[in-house]
Amino acid sequence: MGGIAIFLAFFVSVLIWVDISFWKEIKFILVALFIIFYVGVRDDLLPLRPTIKLLGQLMAATLLILFFDLRLDSFYGLIGTFDFPPVISYGVTIFTIIIITNSFNLIDGLDGLAGSVALVALLAFGIWFYLVDDIVFSIFSFSMFGAVAAFLKFNWEPSEIFMGDTGALVIGLLLSILSIRFINLNYDLPADNDYKFVASLATAACIIIIPLIDTARIIILRLRKGQSPFKPDKSHIHHAIMRLGLNHGQTTLLLGVVHILFILMAIIFHHVTDRFLLPGIILLSLVLSLILDSLIVRRLSAKEVEEEED
Repeated sequence: MGGIAIFLAFFVSVLIWVDISFWKEIKFILVALFIIFYVGVRDDLLPLRPTIKLLGQLMAATLLILFFDLRLDSFYGLIGTFDFPPVISYGVTIFTIIIITNSFNLIDGLDGLAGSVALVALLAFGIWFYLVDDIVFSIFSFSMFGAVAAFLKFNWEPSEIFMGDTGALVIGLLLSILSIRFINLNYDLPADNDYKFVASLATAACIIIIPLIDTARIIILRLRKGQSPFKPDKSHIHHAIMRLGLNHGQTTLLLGVVHILFILMAIIFHHVTDRFLLPGIILLSLVLSLILDSLIVRRLSAKEVEEEED
């Protein structure tokens, strides 16, 4: 139930720091987060059916689209410059929000992992929004950063408390909101702005790369086995790394370093377009996944040889 503490700390911080003149504009973001918070608390107390949880996420996403106008409305230079029709825009936005929200929820499998991933992403978003003078969203980022940092002190191995679906879903939804806001705001910045990334989509992906890689990986692996993508198993990236002999803390630190390196890559190649950077990120993620699988197979083979010798 650590998610309750995380959400309350975030909410109180926003109440204190966001100027009251902005509340008419952002109140629907907080309402959407409240909806997900309620769904998460209810699921932690008495597990909900997946369809009910999905319905809650659809409600939150629809609220954000209709009342806050949070939308992905084009390919952002990846394929042409034309805008999506409204129906396509709504569908793509809802899909993106649900994918990011649930991918973060799925990464919450080790002591300290989800919190560490959130800290890196929230810090990156918070700094960037501050630099481009979007103070409200910078406050959103840093408020959640502070709440998660305090929680992480008690969630590091051996953990004393867990964020549960309450925390994971709320943080996941906020990251999806920040990602879409970043894509739109960054794309609209003047070309000569010092903090503009030419590749809006790829940069956003780098900032939340670990949950995205993990979700794509488990879907591919489960489909290859002929299993449902929604069937729980031990194929998550953190489980794979632990098969190499690393403990919870070491696995979390390793993924944290990889996460930071992807963000640094986005900064270094800030002048490269999505047409080149996005495929590069996908290719690099695939290579890293294949290397990980190769190391696991080599370790298992070495164990089998040792057992035969014994």
